[in-house]
Amino acid sequence: MITDKERLNRLSEKAIGAAIEVHRDFGPGLLESTYEASLMHELELQGFEVKRQLSLPIRYKDLEIEDAYRIDLLVENSLIIEVKTVESLLPIHSAQLLTYLRMSKKHLGLLINFHTVRLIDGIKRQVHNFPE
Repeated sequence: MITDKERLNRLSEKAIGAAIEVHRDFGPGLLESTYEASLMHELELQGFEVKRQLSLPIRYKDLEIEDAYRIDLLVENSLIIEVKTVESLLPIHSAQLLTYLRMSKKHLGLLINFHTVRLIDGIKRQVHNFPE
């Protein structure tokens, strides 16, 4: 029987492969929204359920903030993907993804910076309370 950890690891491997496929076609230099839409399409072609620009509310004391943050891509209701097109990933990008993981109660996320010559150099995996 497959564990949650194994399922998430396989899902992230497939997502990274899909991102590499998109990057092979386009290379660096396009808008973030182009890579985001293309990655969503590639993942859907592979049979995954993907939600794009998912708005999730958060609570602060008795206040509910409806549009507090937007997740670029949520794959199989488990994996958060944040798409970037920046010179280099910064600590604030990791902090953003960690906040998304914590607030959504998800365990695994990928930061994918398409503004690189080799996409593998622009991928960062982030975990939060990863299953044993």
